[in-house]
Amino acid sequence: MSQASIYALESRPTSAQPRRNASPAAGPDDRQVLGLLTSSASWRVLVAAGNRGDAKALVRELRRNGHAVTCVGTGTAALQSFEDSDLVLLDLDFPDLDGLEVCRGIRSFSNIPMIAVTPRGTELDRVLGLQAGADDYLVKPYGFRELIARMEAVMRRAQSQPAASKTVSYGPLSIDASRREVSLAGRPIDVTRKEFDLLYLLASYPQVVIPRKRLMHQVWGDSWSRRTVDTHVSSLRNKLGSSGWIITVRGVGFRLGTLEELS
Repeated sequence: MSQASIYALESRPTSAQPRRNASPAAGPDDRQVLGLLTSSASWRVLVAAGNRGDAKALVRELRRNGHAVTCVGTGTAALQSFEDSDLVLLDLDFPDLDGLEVCRGIRSFSNIPMIAVTPRGTELDRVLGLQAGADDYLVKPYGFRELIARMEAVMRRAQSQPAASKTVSYGPLSIDASRREVSLAGRPIDVTRKEFDLLYLLASYPQVVIPRKRLMHQVWGDSWSRRTVDTHVSSLRNKLGSSGWIITVRGVGFRLGTLEELS
């Protein structure tokens, strides 16, 4: 796929224009245009796109502008990779998961800046993307300078906001996401990586039933079975000392038990 399918055509000097026209002696307007070509900062960017041609062109341009880029081609990989990035550029078309669900999944775990970059351009598409958790929405084809400007805008907004707490507290239960530690009434609870992810997701929405399918995709990605979820839930109940910590809602999923159910 050609790069023109992603980026709108932008004015460039023709071969008839000698390079000396862009010398340090160029006028103020020329210097202003040249300054728009590159970002003023460097970030770790996750590009999540199901279309390899689109992703390859975008990654190349971002790296040319000084960014460290990781690229994934599935929604599952995006859910498993975003925590190591400063910003996510998220296509909404994946071969395995719905892009809006991926967007919601990332937002449920993190306030990381996220821009939806997609060919879906109707007003309804934009509304759904923003409601799913995207900080901005850019429709293909687009100008690369516009993308850089939007990235800088969402990063400015993110940096101006106080950092969100990564510790979830619920009654005597405390879950520290930065340290990946769980404690109950001050006593450390030894949990596996997947048990931690499962408990953190449930505790982040204590009054909400999390569908089984969402738990499976978000915690285990594409390597799971129904028995896997049940086994981890049972293990967590044993380690926390009560089956009331995680309630099964038959036919739907799981939720964190209320403090009344635990008493």
